[in-house]
Amino acid sequence: RRTWSDVKLAVRGSDMDFTEGALGRAILLLSIPMVLEMVLESVFAVVDVFFVAKLGADAVATVGVTESLLTVVYAVAMGFSMGTTALVARRIGEKRPGAAAVAAVQAVTVGFLASLPVAVAGILFSNQLLTLMGMDPAVAAANHHFTAVLLGGNVVIMQLFIINAVFRSAGDAAIAMRVLWLANGLNIILDPCLIFGWGPFPELGITGAAVATTIGRGTAVLVQLWTLSRRDKRIYLSKDVLRFDPSVMARLIRISLGGIGQFVIATASWIGLVRIMSMFSNQALAGYTIAIRIIMFTILPSWGMANAAATLVGQNLGADKPERAARSVWLSAYANMIFLGLVAVAFILFAPFFVRLFAGEAKVVAVGADCLRVLSYGYVLYALGMVMIQAFNGAGDTVTPTVINFFCFWMLELPLAYALAVLYGMGERGVFFAIIIAESMMAVVAAILFKRGRWKTRKV
Repeated sequence: RRTWSDVKLAVRGSDMDFTEGALGRAILLLSIPMVLEMVLESVFAVVDVFFVAKLGADAVATVGVTESLLTVVYAVAMGFSMGTTALVARRIGEKRPGAAAVAAVQAVTVGFLASLPVAVAGILFSNQLLTLMGMDPAVAAANHHFTAVLLGGNVVIMQLFIINAVFRSAGDAAIAMRVLWLANGLNIILDPCLIFGWGPFPELGITGAAVATTIGRGTAVLVQLWTLSRRDKRIYLSKDVLRFDPSVMARLIRISLGGIGQFVIATASWIGLVRIMSMFSNQALAGYTIAIRIIMFTILPSWGMANAAATLVGQNLGADKPERAARSVWLSAYANMIFLGLVAVAFILFAPFFVRLFAGEAKVVAVGADCLRVLSYGYVLYALGMVMIQAFNGAGDTVTPTVINFFCFWMLELPLAYALAVLYGMGERGVFFAIIIAESMMAVVAAILFKRGRWKTRKV
């Protein structure tokens, strides 16, 4: 009965001080809304590809290549989210909500400025970007408006990540969850309407999916900003904090650069993998895209648990309780490993079934199922690695994960993928095996370095 009561409290929102009380309850109250938030974020990826798949393999391939380009935006957004989490959580742990609000204002400002050059490049050069990524010029010319809309409107992606990081690190994870409910609800409703021209809506084809997603995310950002203007929340952006603070912004950028670096490294490797996959057929690329979307649907909820660990690390370090911070990380990691282990069993046994939910072409299903099955063998270690990496970030140590990512992804994953897929003639399977090897190595190294404990003395 107590557990069910805590579940309802987590969804509704709690005012618990996460530096005190039972640690298991703190993890539960934080992780449930964060997991649900990440489930809803993953719905973006699944919903778009579900409806776009009705338009054929070329359309799905366009989504896959565009997502690989958007990973740069995600890298920057998540990097700033890390800096935001480290600063806001630490100030909340120190019982300084005003200073936390100042950090939030700097984060929102930096995120807006960072989105502008991406928007210009996306609007003006979307066709060329798709061609540069290896797409057939005719396919790129027909579908590049999808890319232009998503890159041109990347400011809503940036702000959605950053402001939700503010809520999560302050302990208001339920607010971030509800914002994603709104964004996804609009996206699910508008996607088929704008793609296929249902009712009074225009038939925009693949471009309609991008318009629907941007409208959903943009509406969510407006609600986020309105929530931050309310006095009854943990973070309140009063007139006194709406100012430029050079020292806080400099700390935010310094921490965020490490976060951006680690995700640029990781996501650039994914772009490289897509480029290698494009050397084969559009059907192979489409199958790979669908498998990765399905994987993200399960990996993102695990990021919810990892984000809970990051918040607890930041707040408890701010309260000068490093051992409590460490225990929260290991407990979160064990829970995450159990969850992804169960998901892996389902994917290994029923991989073709899940891929057929999105595509019917035999080649697409075969490649997608093979990718899904192979990558699932590394799920338990993925679960461990993502919690460890986020724990470093929550402590403000974004350098260690950056170094880990550099060696595991650029020095290992990409060369190995090319060697196995092309030089040794394994085809797309070579890419799949390279991914599982690199991700597993990252998890082991991160756990070893975390156990050494140097992150406990990090000042932010």
